[in-house]
Amino acid sequence: MTNKPIYLDNHATTPLDPHVLEIMMPYLTTEFGNPASKSHVFGWSAEKAVNKAREQVAKSLKAHPKEIVFTSGATESNNMALKGIARCLKNKGNHIVSSSIEHNAVFDSLNALVKEGFEVTYLNPDKEGLITVEDVKNVVKPNTILLSFMAANNEIGTLNPIKEIGSFAKKAGIIFHCDAVQGFGRIPFDVENIDVDLVSISGHKIYGPKGVGALYVKNSVQKHMCALIHGGGHERGMRSGTLNVAGIVGLGAACELVVKNEKKEQEHALKLRTLLHKKLDSALEHVCVNGSIEQRVPGNLNVSFAFVDGEDLMLAINNKVAVSASSACTSASMKASHVLKNLGVRADLVLAAIRFGIGRFNTEDEINQVADLIIDEVSRLRNLSPTWSKVKDQKFNIIQ
Repeated sequence: MTNKPIYLDNHATTPLDPHVLEIMMPYLTTEFGNPASKSHVFGWSAEKAVNKAREQVAKSLKAHPKEIVFTSGATESNNMALKGIARCLKNKGNHIVSSSIEHNAVFDSLNALVKEGFEVTYLNPDKEGLITVEDVKNVVKPNTILLSFMAANNEIGTLNPIKEIGSFAKKAGIIFHCDAVQGFGRIPFDVENIDVDLVSISGHKIYGPKGVGALYVKNSVQKHMCALIHGGGHERGMRSGTLNVAGIVGLGAACELVVKNEKKEQEHALKLRTLLHKKLDSALEHVCVNGSIEQRVPGNLNVSFAFVDGEDLMLAINNKVAVSASSACTSASMKASHVLKNLGVRADLVLAAIRFGIGRFNTEDEINQVADLIIDEVSRLRNLSPTWSKVKDQKFNIIQ
C-alpha cells in the first residue's frame, strides 16, 4: 500500500483534472473581470470565457448554448428545475411523479413543494433498483405536470430508462426533469435523442471544480421556468447572481474532456470494476451486489459483505482506501441507506454495504491492492463473529 489512501470514492467527488486547473488558473488570478461589466476589456474577456464554456457544456449534451444555465452545483440545479417548473405551472396541475431512491436534493425540493400544496407520487424500484416506463404510466394523472427521475443512482449506480420515460412524457405533454449528476460523463447522454426538458449536472462529478454546475433548460420550456433567485437578471433572468467565471471555465473544460474521452473512460472503468468484483467474489463467500450488475454506470460497485459490520470494515480500511458506506451527502447523519432499504435489501446487509466508485485516474494495481485489503479485512472480521462460526458449521440459515 502507498502512504496515501487509494481513492475509490469518485461518486462522492472526483479529483480536479490537471488540464482543467490549468485552464482555470488565469481566471483565478489575472483575468478577474466580471462578465456583466460591458465597458472595458476585463469584463469583455470574462464574458468571452463564459460564452466559450457555455458552448462546451452545450456541446457535451448536444444542446444549444442558450439552453444552458450556470448554477452553483447540482443541488441548486435540482431545486431550480423542480420548484421553478412546479410553481410556474401550478394553475395547470399540482401532481409530480418521482422515485423513492432519488438524491436528497430532489427529495427535499419535492417535500418543500408538498408544503405548498403539491402532490408527489414516489415510485418504488424493483429489487435491482430499476424503474420502468410502465411504472410511470400507471401513476400519471390528468393533473400531472412534472416527472423527475435520475439517470444513474448515486449509491448503486443503476440506470433508469430515461429515453423511454422521456418519450412517454413528450406524448403525454408532461415536463420531464432528469438529475444526470451521476450519469453524465459516465454514460452517453445526448438530449437530441432523449425527450428530456431539464437536466442537472455538476462540475465536481466530472473532474471539474466544486461549487459550479449547470441546468439544461429546453428552449420551449424556458417560458415555464420561474426564477428562484432574483437580482441582476443574469442567465436570461432564470438565475441572477454574479457568475463564477473560474468555476464556469473549469466546468466547460471538464465537459470538453468528457466528450473527448467518453468511450475510453467507460471501457477503463468497466474493466477495473469487473476486476474488483471478480476478485472479491472469488475469494469471499456471501458477497451481495446491490442493484443491477448489468444496468449500472461502469465504475460503480456497491456490495454488502454478509456477517460483517460495515462501520467496523470502514474503520479497518480508512487509512488505506477511501470508499463510502452510503451516499457522501448523507453519511454524516449515520442513517441507513434509504436507497438500499427501498430495494428491499435485508437490514443487516444494508449496514454492511460499501460503495466503490472507480474513476479516471485509478489503476489496475490500485484495484488489486484494494481487493486484497478488503478480502483480508472481511475475513478477519468474520472470524471474530460468533454468527460466522455458526455459518461455517452450517448451523445458521442464510436468507438470500
